[in-house]
Amino acid sequence: MTDSTPDVILVPELYVGYPEVAFGGFVAGVLAERSGAKTVRVDFRGPVPVGVPVRIAGTGDGGWQLGEAGLPLAIAAPAELDLDAPAAPSWDEAVAAAEAFRAAPPAGLVDCFGCGLDRTPDRGLRQHCTPVPGRDVVACDWTPDPALADPDGLLPPELVWGALDCPGNWAGRLLGSQRSGAVTASLTATLLRPVAAAAPHISYAWVLAESGRKHTLGVALATADGELCAVGEALWLDPRPAA
Repeated sequence: MTDSTPDVILVPELYVGYPEVAFGGFVAGVLAERSGAKTVRVDFRGPVPVGVPVRIAGTGDGGWQLGEAGLPLAIAAPAELDLDAPAAPSWDEAVAAAEAFRAAPPAGLVDCFGCGLDRTPDRGLRQHCTPVPGRDVVACDWTPDPALADPDGLLPPELVWGALDCPGNWAGRLLGSQRSGAVTASLTATLLRPVAAAAPHISYAWVLAESGRKHTLGVALATADGELCAVGEALWLDPRPAA
């Protein structure tokens, strides 16, 4: 999913989050896949550009670093994740939540690979999450397009990580106090089972804690029957107040 040499990767412009900035979930997944650990934490220190070669290097003990040694843009390391995910919403609840998003889109949408409204299913994840009535979660239905799959019909790990990114943003925005323009500061995830393209899934997220500019969100991806495929914990940071 990336153009690469042994020490440089280039994130294609398809995988953009904010304008000219690589989609955080995709970048985290690329680093996590290199790590090979069951659970990986990726910390972002700066925006990763699209269409520009960026240095990547191992740091030992399964860790990887993106960017120059003294000024890393992202750092990945094996981690542990103690997260008790709530039961997934029903398929009908997830469908209704996604339809509500598309009928009345929240403010601040951009052409994001993860949640951009104008993305076709073969060029974006279309994670359109809004609150589920009676539940403290946001959710959406999601059937990964076959165009995103590998030759075995499975979603590459970096795109499963990508599916754990934007739902956290919408949980913070629509259930918590997170502001528009917030960015992913870290993402820790465990992939539990393969994700098949063309199969129905449910993405959902919930608020774990908030403090000032910091918003900690739980995220999960499940089959339509509620079996967990991946779980994660994300830290989002609000933009700094204008001086």
